[in-house]
Amino acid sequence: MTTATLLPAAAATSAATGALSAVWLLVALPMLGAAVLLLGGKATDRWGHWLGVLASTAAFVVAVIEWVALLGRPAAERVIDVHLFSWIPAGAFSLDAGMRLDPLSMTFVLLVTFVGTLIHVYSVAYMEHDTDRRRFFAYLNLFVTAMLLLVLADSYVLLFVGWEGVGLASYLLIGFWNHETPNAVAAKKAFVANRVGDLGLIVAIALIFATFGATDFATVFGRVGGAGEGVLTAIGLLLLLGATGKSAQFPLQSWLGDAMAGPTPVSALIHAATMVTAGVYLVVRSAPVFDGAPTALLVVAIVGAITLLFGAIVASAKDDIKKSLAGSTMSQIGYMMLGAGLGPIGYAFAIFHLLTHGFFKAGLFLGAGSVMHGMDNTVDMRRFGGLAPLMKITWVTFGLGWLAIMGVPPFSGYWSKDKIIESAFAMNGGTGWQPWVFGLVAMIGAGITAFYMSRMFFMTFHGTKRWSDGHGGGATDAPVRHPHESPALMTWPMIILAVGSAALGGALAFGNLFTTWLEPVTGHTEEHSPVLSVPVITILTLLLVAAGIVLAWRQYWAAPVAVTPPPGSVLTKAARQDLYQDQVNDALLVLPGQVMTRSLVYGDRTVVDGAFTGLAHGVLGSGSIVRRLQNGFVRSYAATMLAGVVVLVAIVLAFRI
Repeated sequence: MTTATLLPAAAATSAATGALSAVWLLVALPMLGAAVLLLGGKATDRWGHWLGVLASTAAFVVAVIEWVALLGRPAAERVIDVHLFSWIPAGAFSLDAGMRLDPLSMTFVLLVTFVGTLIHVYSVAYMEHDTDRRRFFAYLNLFVTAMLLLVLADSYVLLFVGWEGVGLASYLLIGFWNHETPNAVAAKKAFVANRVGDLGLIVAIALIFATFGATDFATVFGRVGGAGEGVLTAIGLLLLLGATGKSAQFPLQSWLGDAMAGPTPVSALIHAATMVTAGVYLVVRSAPVFDGAPTALLVVAIVGAITLLFGAIVASAKDDIKKSLAGSTMSQIGYMMLGAGLGPIGYAFAIFHLLTHGFFKAGLFLGAGSVMHGMDNTVDMRRFGGLAPLMKITWVTFGLGWLAIMGVPPFSGYWSKDKIIESAFAMNGGTGWQPWVFGLVAMIGAGITAFYMSRMFFMTFHGTKRWSDGHGGGATDAPVRHPHESPALMTWPMIILAVGSAALGGALAFGNLFTTWLEPVTGHTEEHSPVLSVPVITILTLLLVAAGIVLAWRQYWAAPVAVTPPPGSVLTKAARQDLYQDQVNDALLVLPGQVMTRSLVYGDRTVVDGAFTGLAHGVLGSGSIVRRLQNGFVRSYAATMLAGVVVLVAIVLAFRI
């Protein structure tokens, strides 16, 4: 059964009762935590961080209850719309606020609340010495609230509220340390870039309403079959524009690297595990629209393919550990977007990789934060090296995330990312150019992923130490460091995420457990026939992964690592500059915008203002002339009168002649 025919039938299910009707608590609990922390002010400073942890934990407990209740229903009845209240009554149009609980939204809810809670716990220790820790936890709770609203909304309009909410929370958290100008600039950059994408989503919602007369998912998806392909293509492309902004995909990807200016837990929660995956959620949620618009679906795949290579190349040249992970995130979401662009054969695998990625990438970011914690907030990997024996827990947990993201069997990434690679080779039924192009791009991306992640792992934990311990060891020109393992509140979340990185993918792949779970939303994932056999694809991919590891080992473990980066090739220089994405944006968007703005200002000042100010100056000038004549001196008046008489006499004489 296809997605387009499955969803309307399932959406007819009446609102759930009992445990499922309490789904609103998922949003209400973290919202209450944020409200108390923001409105309570300094009175909550001593215990506010624990309230933030409690609010997120409570939301996770409710999520588990809802999940169990959903599992207790037949698969055909697992798409449930829960009415909350009448939201926008406007004459003949009325939009209710409601929540859609189904396997897709439930997957996101469990990911957001579970990983979010672990990151809350980690943040208690990471932000221990920050004077604004309570405000930080308020923003974290605010983000969890918005993200849960985004994925639980039963309409595009309510989804947009959560969409903007996560954008606001991201802005607040990226610029949390806004007393430093670069952090404030990074927050503004992320905010503006996302607004560009949001414009596409706004227009898409307007077009959806104009086409279907509604914006709720049940009605829209039920009427998709009556819409023309051209309209669906336009809607799909506009939805994709929104997705590229939120998920840092080409061409709106430039903000993600700068977003690393925020505290590291922010990078783990928002810019790795949850918010940046919202664009993938939007595409998969809108599957009935994209199923009717193959051109839009192809563009989704193209965007994903470009971004997965783009992010991987950038990650390979960064020496800042967090910015390298940001490039990695961009690349991995590219894989998810590519999977979503494959249509019914890839929707479920895109979400599968999204879920496993949430664990290993959050763990990698927390591991980076642990290294920074032990190295006095240093982020330059060229100043690391030899940390494995000093930070054993961080080394092991980071190592498991490293193996998972590379897709080394049997770790999680192997079960999810390799399915996308296989599906790419089966695109378009395994005919034409598409399966070869997208399949090879995905496979090559796996090799580059192995290189940049191995580079990161070796530069950080192995080789000779490039920091000074104050006793003549390490780089003599480096500041003295005393690396040490992080406290338990930081290491335990890393351990739990590492276990997920190692085992979650295999557990969910067993018996197609996860793809079967998603069937009420994505439809049945049919067996596909790639242009290369699955064993051949697997072997070639693993060979590329092995090659990436060996190349990184030769350059960054076996050979000395220069503290000062060498000039590098043309590609390396470009990658260090994010492949000149900022320069391109400046040339295509910023400079033309500045020219247009200055032209409008010039026109306003010279034409519009000039007309009024010119008239005023004319009146003022004539008044100045008249004022000189009325100076109060009798001799001036007599001279003026005499001059007038002379002029009159001259005129009379002239006419008489």
